Amino acid sequence: MTHSPKTIGEISFWYADIGKPARRAPLAGDTVADVCIVGAGYTGLWTAYYLKQANPALRVVVVEKEFAGFGASGRNGGWLSGSFAWNHARYAKDSSESAVRDMVQAMNGTVDEVIRVADLEGIEADILRTDELMVATNRAQEVRMAAEVRHRQHWGEETRVYQIGAEAARARVNIPGVRGGMVVSNVARVQPAKLVRGLAMAVERLGVQIAESTEVTAISAGRVTTKCGTVTAPIILRCTEGFTATLPGTKRDWLPLNSAQIATEPLPESVWAQIGWQGHEIFGDFNNAYCYCQRTREGRITVGARGVPYRFGSAVDAAGTPDSETIRRLTAILHRHFPATIPHRIDHAWCGVLGVPRDWCATVGLDRATGLGWAGGYVGVGVSTSNLAGRTLADLALGRDTGLTGLPWVNRKVRPWEPEPLRWLGVHGMYGLLNIADRREARLDIPPSRIAAFGNWLTGR
Repeated sequence: MTHSPKTIGEISFWYADIGKPARRAPLAGDTVADVCIVGAGYTGLWTAYYLKQANPALRVVVVEKEFAGFGASGRNGGWLSGSFAWNHARYAKDSSESAVRDMVQAMNGTVDEVIRVADLEGIEADILRTDELMVATNRAQEVRMAAEVRHRQHWGEETRVYQIGAEAARARVNIPGVRGGMVVSNVARVQPAKLVRGLAMAVERLGVQIAESTEVTAISAGRVTTKCGTVTAPIILRCTEGFTATLPGTKRDWLPLNSAQIATEPLPESVWAQIGWQGHEIFGDFNNAYCYCQRTREGRITVGARGVPYRFGSAVDAAGTPDSETIRRLTAILHRHFPATIPHRIDHAWCGVLGVPRDWCATVGLDRATGLGWAGGYVGVGVSTSNLAGRTLADLALGRDTGLTGLPWVNRKVRPWEPEPLRWLGVHGMYGLLNIADRREARLDIPPSRIAAFGNWLTGR
């Protein structure tokens, strides 16, 4: 059986599942708005949604180079996790431990909020409430797992995050060599392209204009210049996440980190009888270079991981097309964790970029002097984080002083990434060392490798 994917690129499997959308009209010349949002992914659409909920009279215009959901919002792993995935201590240093715990709880609440809006707006996105299961398959992973459980419980997730033994983990998903797992409750699996498409339609029903095929060439106070005209607005919000580096003057703000996935063909019941996975948990492991997987609506397995992590000069992919080495690595992960899939076809391989700030911590903010705002740097947990960011950006744009606008990620400044070739060397060096550490840990069954720690140090992860 060949494991070359039937389809490579073409945005993502999620769009192969539902079909690419017909494009909305571009901006029809110069226009005036109360708020202009750059980027029609989750963040921009959630922001528009909450702005119109708060004030239906607002004139909100969203401009998008491609189509709504073209970026990570239509390509991600479908994990609605509500997890705080950044360095707690870095936020606490500039605020307090109590403030960080407030942010952890706010993040946890995004799962219920996304599902509430999806139900309210009739968005059918294969949403299924489940657990997250992260497994350990060697000694080093067991150590990292126990540390992660203690860490997250310390920061306010005492009842949500807990550890289970090998037998309980195997009863959920039958992974070769499993030694235990970390369970995170109150998460959900989603079909991400369905979610972003439904959200865009909901926003349009509220009266928001989404101008697609409208490339932004400059952003300044009060003005967004595009190839189709200029939008004049007192509030301008940049919601471009991993594509931020493609805007003029922003190449070093957030690094576009590559992530890729494969999707199998629908698997027969005989395979599922071997694997289990009847709870449809969102699934990953405690490798240093971790993976993320889901069991889809129609019984496929998707597997995601970094692959080749970064393109020189902050370049982004061509419509989701991954390289052959990345596909090989993803296939190896699939067959290692789910050997029963070896005889079965891989239907699709695709990739995309996510935004990484220099300190690996997400931010959202608004400069009241200029009216320029931003949100992003989610480092891979954007499905849920974008909802909290959208609500927070809406409050900031409306001049509200709320519990969200006081969270420690608001108006947090981050220094830029180093110029090339330093950032390319740093990121590739980090992931190269993480992969070396994973191989050593698996082969020798040793405690966590210091090689991994050095790899993370290279980029301040």
